[in-house]
Amino acid sequence: MKTGVTGATGQLGQIVIEKLKERVASENIVALVRTPEKAAGFGVEGRAFDYTNPALLAESLNGIDNLLLISGNEIGKRKEQHLNVIEAAKKAGVKWIVYTSLLHADRSTLSLAAEHVATEEALKASGIPYTLLRNGWYTENYTGSIAGALAGGAFIGSAGDGKIASAARADFAEAAVVVLTSKDQVGKVYELAGDNAYTLTELAAEISTQTGKNIPYKDLPEEAYADILKSFGLPEGFAQAIAGWDVSASKGDLFDDGKQLSTLIGRPTTPLADVVAKAL
Repeated sequence: MKTGVTGATGQLGQIVIEKLKERVASENIVALVRTPEKAAGFGVEGRAFDYTNPALLAESLNGIDNLLLISGNEIGKRKEQHLNVIEAAKKAGVKWIVYTSLLHADRSTLSLAAEHVATEEALKASGIPYTLLRNGWYTENYTGSIAGALAGGAFIGSAGDGKIASAARADFAEAAVVVLTSKDQVGKVYELAGDNAYTLTELAAEISTQTGKNIPYKDLPEEAYADILKSFGLPEGFAQAIAGWDVSASKGDLFDDGKQLSTLIGRPTTPLADVVAKAL
């Protein structure tokens, strides 16, 4: 049984490949990437895989039994790209697709949700057995801003007092591997989030504790936060999207206390303090 992993050179995909090799023979793992040369050091087969090239997709999926479809990173283009993959998987005879969706995608106000919902609907209509991993926020999404917070003297955002139940990227990768290598997973929908939620005020306090510096959280109106992000050089659309995601966080869209992630991986999710320490 061959397992294919899309986006295998991405930040999540690389961890999945490494953890999958601990459970599956390397010859039964295929890294599906735009540039196979970049996967040369993975110790598994690499195949060219471009979400925008339907003919290539079908060819590259030949012989793949199980497919981990890691959602693409081109926001606004993912619906079409994912549909291309699903159609190619049908042609290639893929037996099972595991898809990385979004936490509570069916009711989330995050702008990202629509493309995930469309992909979920396409999977359901495809006739291919599937499993949904509705991933919450990666803690690294926020700890990646620590350097800027230290430089500016404050951690900024628009999340208010919203509780964020994030987990380390490695936790989500491990969950995907557990599902891919376990029985009786077809049809399941997992809402995956960290065990211990926090606010951005609490994140700022943790940064302050670990650095010995006073780094408060400064909550901003959505447009003001977007404007600051644009001043840092982010494209306008992306800056507005990030600010909008924070507003969704303020509404509870990044919160879940079901602990399905830690149950699935058989251990507590990585503590916020550990991810902050690693970022520092």
